[in-house]
Amino acid sequence: MRFATRWKGAALALLCATPALAEGAGVIALPSGREVAFHDVIWSEPGPAGLTLRFRFLEPDLARALEAMDYDTLEADMAYLCEAYALERIANTGPQPNQVVISVSNRPVDFGDTDPDAVQVFEAYTPGADGCIWEGF
Repeated sequence: MRFATRWKGAALALLCATPALAEGAGVIALPSGREVAFHDVIWSEPGPAGLTLRFRFLEPDLARALEAMDYDTLEADMAYLCEAYALERIANTGPQPNQVVISVSNRPVDFGDTDPDAVQVFEAYTPGADGCIWEGF
């Protein structure tokens, strides 16, 4: 019961902060030279580590981009999205998440739905004072 009460408080604080999370929406240039567009933030679904924020981005040519890059380049782009985009948006939003999930998809997919034709990549991080620590699924 104690966790449920704390979760409701965290959800309320994040609900009030949601507009701040979406500020700066638009095209984001990644270290690899690729560009993604901010899609949304899912904050209402707890993850295995507790309070989890999912920052979702779109890149229509993701399938082609993945064919042309190695994993290290992809991971550098995903870490960049966590550190340069997500961390600054959660810095003053109230309860801090235990986990940040960064995802890039070639098209919007409703959270929790499957789309066999969608191309998606995900990475999980623990946010910290020194940046995002990769968790690996």
